[in-house]
Order: sequence, then C-alpha cells, then structure tokens
Amino acid sequence: MSARLLAKSFGSIAARTPQAQPGQRIGLLGGSFNPPHRAHVAISEEALKRLGLDEVWWLVSPGNPLKNHDDLAPLDERLAACRKLATHPRIKVTAFEACLGSPATVVTLSYLKRRFRGVHFVWIMGGDNLAGFHRWAAWERIAALMPFVVADRPQWRLAALASPAARALARYRVDDR
Repeated sequence: MSARLLAKSFGSIAARTPQAQPGQRIGLLGGSFNPPHRAHVAISEEALKRLGLDEVWWLVSPGNPLKNHDDLAPLDERLAACRKLATHPRIKVTAFEACLGSPATVVTLSYLKRRFRGVHFVWIMGGDNLAGFHRWAAWERIAALMPFVVADRPQWRLAALASPAARALARYRVDDR
C-alpha cells in the first residue's frame, strides 16, 4: 500500500507510537483515561506478569465515540496525568490515535498490525467494556484482529458474560488459569 493510500486510510503516517520490534508481545489498553487511576496501573502490571508481555501501551483516546464528551478533560491534561501515574518502565503512554483520523478502535488496531508486522499485540479491556462491546464499530473485526483479555470488574461480571459479544465469542474463551 502506498504512503498516500495508507495516510488516506489511517490518517497521518507521522503518528508517534512507542517503538516495537518483531517478536515482542505488547498489550494495548485503550480508553479516555478521564481520569487515569490506580486500577489502570494494576490491570497493566497484572497483564505484564500473567501474559508475559514486554510492554503495555496506554492508548489515550481523544474521545470515546460512545460516550458524552461534556466532562472530558483536554487530551494534553489526560496525557500528563497518565504519565505521572504510570511510572512502571514497561508502561508506555501514547495519544497517537488522535493522528489517525478516526476514534474507532478497529482503525487503531488495524494501523498497529500493519505498522508493526511481527509484533504480537493483545487488546486489554475491562468487563464493563465487554458488556457493551457489541456496540463498538466493527467489534467482530476487532476480535479477529488480535486476541484480547478481559480484566474482571466484579460489578460487571454478569453483564459482561451475558453480553451479545461474550456469547458470540464464547467458544474462544480461555479460562484465566
């Protein structure tokens, strides 16, 4: 694909991502991080350990298309707060998604898969996101692009497991043990 076509399909090819090498295992934790909190750090650190990841990238979104943006802090403020909180050396904070020209996760993940061939990505989401995953743009394509792990949120457990996406993907579920 030519640079111009790539730019047209995925926004700016100058998007500044963290560096990655073929063979690396990288977790992707996307969200508005409005505000970032200790649970984001805990999920990332647990994923690093349990999944044997080299890094976790926090993909700070310019804005979730499924949420109201009235109380959304400016991107620069959220980035600064994330960098202050995420002190683990293998957690990388980035907002390159703002350069892609689309808030859709499927665009972000497709971009990363094309840009970093040979890197093994895993999408990380909370149970609350799994509960509404069927409302995401091209959620089936997201599930086909890369494996994903769902961090349990006890108050969302039943809704997540009963969701249309969880039911549709049940045959792929791997027990956390």
